[in-house]
Amino acid sequence: MLNHWQSLEAKALQENWSYAQFLLALCQLEADRKLQVRLQRALAEAQLPTGKSFTTFNFEHCPRLNPTPLVQLSQDAGWLERAENLILLGPSGVGKTHLATALGRSAIECGKRAKFFSATTLVQQLQYAKLQLQLPATLTKLDRFDLLIIDDLGYVKKSEAETGVLFELIAHRYERRSLLVTANQPFSQWDAIFSDSTMTVAAVDRLVHHALIVDIQAESFRKQSALERSQPK
Repeated sequence: MLNHWQSLEAKALQENWSYAQFLLALCQLEADRKLQVRLQRALAEAQLPTGKSFTTFNFEHCPRLNPTPLVQLSQDAGWLERAENLILLGPSGVGKTHLATALGRSAIECGKRAKFFSATTLVQQLQYAKLQLQLPATLTKLDRFDLLIIDDLGYVKKSEAETGVLFELIAHRYERRSLLVTANQPFSQWDAIFSDSTMTVAAVDRLVHHALIVDIQAESFRKQSALERSQPK
């Protein structure tokens, strides 16, 4: 307000605003500034990959993907308030991380808090917390994020130490906070992720109970780009 009231006053005088109009415009200017500050802070906290949004995603490359449900999730944060999940399945390079990032940004723009993790990084942090006898406190601390994005679940090693803490996270957030998970493998191959079939069934059951599941089948964006670069001009 202090920086802009004089220029706004000049405009108000020129356009014959009322005192109420001038005050409203000044307050709106301050509200917009605070919103931008909050948005930038939330984006920095989320640590989303840069340059990935719905406007930069090539949906034509994935002709069998119906974008409508994803766009609806991006425009309405109700799914986060209901602690619902989103699971993006498909081979490497089809844009799962791109879409997950776009939804994370949309959630922040809707006033929610989000956090992006690669699955291996998250598991390492949870393992360390467990060794320090701080796992319950760490899981509770993650509750402040309405949306937790776990990228590339399939790269977690099939060991009891790693998959055990991952299962505890899934069980902890069940019906409490939302998860967005990307994975290269279909559910039928998740025994390769978790250390035993009982844990696999229990993890999948909790993830899919309140979830939208999107299976993306297309050629790899990265493979296509490499082929295009190799073609003679």
